[in-house]
Amino acid sequence: MATEEGAEAISPLDDVMEDIRRELVRRVAANDRDSNRDLYDALEDK
Repeated sequence: MATEEGAEAISPLDDVMEDIRRELVRRVAANDRDSNRDLYDALEDK
């Protein structure tokens, strides 16, 4: 949907989808850190 100014209106579904995307990115990043903890710890020590 477009508003009179030409910008897209944000629907409640868009808000929910953005929350889901944000949570997925957070979980993938946390999982990556956990799986590569030794590497991250080694890099911090340098």
